[in-house]
Amino acid sequence: MASSNVHVRICEQEILKYDLEIKALIQDISECTGPQSKLTGINAEVKMNFHNLRLRIQDLDQMAMEQDKESEKQNLVIRIEGHKKQMQSNQTAWRKANLASKLSIDNMEKQELLNGADGAAVRQRKMTKEDLAQTSSDITENLMSISRMMAQQVQQSEETITSLATSSRTVQETNDEFKTMTGTIQLGRKLITKYNRRELTDKLLIFLALALFLATVLYILKKRLFPFL
Repeated sequence: MASSNVHVRICEQEILKYDLEIKALIQDISECTGPQSKLTGINAEVKMNFHNLRLRIQDLDQMAMEQDKESEKQNLVIRIEGHKKQMQSNQTAWRKANLASKLSIDNMEKQELLNGADGAAVRQRKMTKEDLAQTSSDITENLMSISRMMAQQVQQSEETITSLATSSRTVQETNDEFKTMTGTIQLGRKLITKYNRRELTDKLLIFLALALFLATVLYILKKRLFPFL
């Protein structure tokens, strides 16, 4: 149990670390005004941190299922839900930061056009729009993947609850069978005791009958062999 608690603390420390790194990167995205390659690099780091964060939350969820005490399990489940909500909040902030960065880049494009930037610079800015569209598509795909993962987690939780309910019913049925067997054994014990008492009574009656018979035989023999006695 002590080893399990240590693993839980280590896992939660790593979750906190990834959470802080994501928040810092989101801040960098909010302040990014280009070039597009820089924004793409920051988003790649955010994706990696979200991936690692999800893995550690899954590990923590597994540790919760392995807890022996129900109170510790429920406490850990509550903390896991808090981590998931924080991850969802970071995802929302990530989307907003990318939109803010896109607006900033678009504004710079407009400013360059107004200042009479040459054709090469304009074409370069058009390319950055395409890159940003691709980045937005990647973010959407990543969020869809997260949604599917969370749906799978909900389904696994439902299956676990169903399995626990089935196990509880099985234990209750086994307990009822043991009670029935106990009553049968007690009844058998009473019958055996009663039979042993009856057998002892039968033996005593047979002994008395045999003694009476022998006494009668001796009396008859005495009268015939010694009539004058």
